[in-house]
Amino acid sequence: MSLSAVLSAADPSPTPSESGTPRVPSLQDAQESATNAAGWVEENWSTWLAIGLRVLLILVIATVLRVVVRRAITKLVDRMSRTGQAVDGTTLGGLLVNAERRRQRSQAIGSVLRSVASFLIMGTAALMVLGTFQINLAPLLASAGVAGVAIGFGARNLVTDFLSGVFMILEDQYGVGDTIDAGVASGEVIEVGLRVTKLRGDNGEIWYVRNGEVKRIGNLSQGWATAGVDVTVRSDEDLDRVKATLSEVAEKMGKEEPWNELLWSPIEVLGLDSVLLDSMVVRLSAKTMPGKSLTVERELRWRVKRAFDARGIRIVGGATATEDAETADPTAGMAPPSVYASTVSPQSVAASPLPPPTSTTK
Repeated sequence: MSLSAVLSAADPSPTPSESGTPRVPSLQDAQESATNAAGWVEENWSTWLAIGLRVLLILVIATVLRVVVRRAITKLVDRMSRTGQAVDGTTLGGLLVNAERRRQRSQAIGSVLRSVASFLIMGTAALMVLGTFQINLAPLLASAGVAGVAIGFGARNLVTDFLSGVFMILEDQYGVGDTIDAGVASGEVIEVGLRVTKLRGDNGEIWYVRNGEVKRIGNLSQGWATAGVDVTVRSDEDLDRVKATLSEVAEKMGKEEPWNELLWSPIEVLGLDSVLLDSMVVRLSAKTMPGKSLTVERELRWRVKRAFDARGIRIVGGATATEDAETADPTAGMAPPSVYASTVSPQSVAASPLPPPTSTTK
């Protein structure tokens, strides 16, 4: 017996009496309605109980599965972080994987995986609960699909930024502390997010770069950097003497602290980079710790200049380049005096114009 039938039986519509007054239900009618309602409940209580137990079972299983999956993801992320800590004993590993970078990357990956797992598990459980109540899910799924397409078109930039951030973190393209060139901006990474990356520029400014706008990344902090110094000397200098001086400077710098830690390879004198009529360029190069190439270059230029001054090697543009030059005569650029400068000289008198003749009147 259906619920509508029970309600109709429990509350029969009064029929107008012949006299026009409404019919008052009797005690027998009330008893009959209660009997019908009790019968309907007795017939359908098993169905209600089965539906309730099924819904409760679905929610319990979904909750337990969600907790188990989230804990498994957390343990997996912690294991990844501990694996990264295993390389801290080496010099290269300690530089490439720092604690802040590991922590932020692990948190970001764990947050994404936990959110995706929770969405899939609880969404599936919600659909199963609706199916238990015999609700037709086809229109609901169709509406959700249309709404998803509309939201995807409207928030395509947000989705692009999010996906780019996820892949950037998973591939470990850069992290906190790295110096990068993102095309639209460059600087030191101070925060990595799924949608926006914050950079500290050379002048102290903070750049907020959307991950979806980054087309290429140049990481200046991974692996090693190259320090290159060009030394320009006069073309008449002795190359063997110049090379010996540079080699001595390079060897001495590589043995002193803290440069022995910043230099990852010996400083090499590569040779002549260019030869001109009045100058020669000798190039030095060395592999350095990431981000320390400018520091090494400044110190190397300082030492080369001092060594050249001590050996008397002339650098183009320096003060020592004009030591042997003869003192210039200050009157060398002046024209010699002319005889025409004196108004009483014979040349000036001969070149003077004749005065016009004077006429006399009688």
